[in-house]
Amino acid sequence: MTRLSRLLLGVASLMLLTVFVFPLWRVNLIAPQYPEGLGMLIRINTVTGIQPNDLANINGLNHYIGMKTIEPDAIPELRVMPWIVGALIAFGLVGAAMGRRRLLYVWLGAFAVFAVVGMIDFWRWEYDYGHNLDFEHAIIKVPGMTYQPPLIGTKQLLNFTASSWPDVGAICLGVAFLLGVAALVLTRRAAATKVPSSASASVATRATDASRPSPAVG
Repeated sequence: MTRLSRLLLGVASLMLLTVFVFPLWRVNLIAPQYPEGLGMLIRINTVTGIQPNDLANINGLNHYIGMKTIEPDAIPELRVMPWIVGALIAFGLVGAAMGRRRLLYVWLGAFAVFAVVGMIDFWRWEYDYGHNLDFEHAIIKVPGMTYQPPLIGTKQLLNFTASSWPDVGAICLGVAFLLGVAALVLTRRAAATKVPSSASASVATRATDASRPSPAVG
């Protein structure tokens, strides 16, 4: 790895610390009775309301249509994710310090798997909450209606407009991954230019040896 690629990997690893400060995802709900909107922030280790009472109000609305109560302590992924991100940070810093290209490959691969699995798991969580309804105790029952919010984008759910978008934490994750990719590109370019240079030096050495006069035989 080049000095610049090692620096990029180190910066990318440290940038992952932002997810411990900023939310990963934001879900907003807007309806005529809630013109100011209700919202949730998905953080690396918990789920909170955008405003102090938003999560409680969302759970109250969910009760009317038979959805489960959103309880952060009951979501096991929120206990595991901080450890996974912490491991990525530590491994990335070790890779940057050692400067081995193989460690950069492993870091990027692990990062990509974490991101894909995380998005799939988030979609499954939304699907479970939106489809597995308790119709027996629901006050409002609409046959065939499900309430899964969008993974990304906007969706109409009865009289609510639900929107779901990445927040600062997820954006920083994306930037960190791109920095890692940039480090890989620089490393591969440096390796590609090094091979021809070595080959040229070898050819030049052989040519020099060939041009030298043979020692006289006495």
